[in-house]
Amino acid sequence: MKKNDLQFYDLSADIWWQSDAKIYALYYLNQPRFDFFDRYVPSWQGLRVLDVGCGGGFSCEFMARRGAIVCGVDQSAKCIKQAQEHAAISGLPIEYQQAFAENLPYQANYFDIVVCVDVLEHVADLRKTIYEVSRVLQPNGLFLFDTINRTVKSQFVMIWLLENILREIKRGIHDWKKFIKPEELTDLLHNHGFASIEINGFDLFGEDLFDNILAYIHYKKTGGFKAKITHNTSLIYIGKAIKSALKR
Repeated sequence: MKKNDLQFYDLSADIWWQSDAKIYALYYLNQPRFDFFDRYVPSWQGLRVLDVGCGGGFSCEFMARRGAIVCGVDQSAKCIKQAQEHAAISGLPIEYQQAFAENLPYQANYFDIVVCVDVLEHVADLRKTIYEVSRVLQPNGLFLFDTINRTVKSQFVMIWLLENILREIKRGIHDWKKFIKPEELTDLLHNHGFASIEINGFDLFGEDLFDNILAYIHYKKTGGFKAKITHNTSLIYIGKAIKSALKR
């Protein structure tokens, strides 16, 4: 079985915005993610924002509705087409391009904010991706992200349980070896001119078995998550970093 199989996103493109599709679960992560991001962005109005790995446009539309000037890139041309069509129907002026995180089609020092959620654990070259994020951000620009920690817990929950047993995630979409420890990402960010790095746990499932069961029942009933920001980064973590004013 192929791991980190990104063909899943091509196959899901046509049903991206269908509320009964499994991919639509990602839509419900917008609110808890941006509850955290809003701590560092008092107003999105007029800010130039890039969403790296935008898929069919969940986060792009969320930010555009808050007044941001949004661009989105994704390696899947089919997802980009779906995102463009849905933005047009929604009347949102979002600029979408098919592109890879390792080679962003934008000039240096252009964006106020770069958002990268549910993506860093999938990119072909993490170092190049962080370099590109730094390059396109303005000095003092903000990088907002989340990803999955490489732990025994993440292997059990994300792959064995959610992929292989419950089949809530398509088998093969993740490669545990590509999950990223917080200290690894922190080192990369420091090496590419970022400072003021903050990382927190992004808890979607609860701390113990009883909480896990309740969270799963809630998800099956509502499609949503009772997400919390915690100090426990052993599974999924969320964070922010600021590009140094000295980095050009």
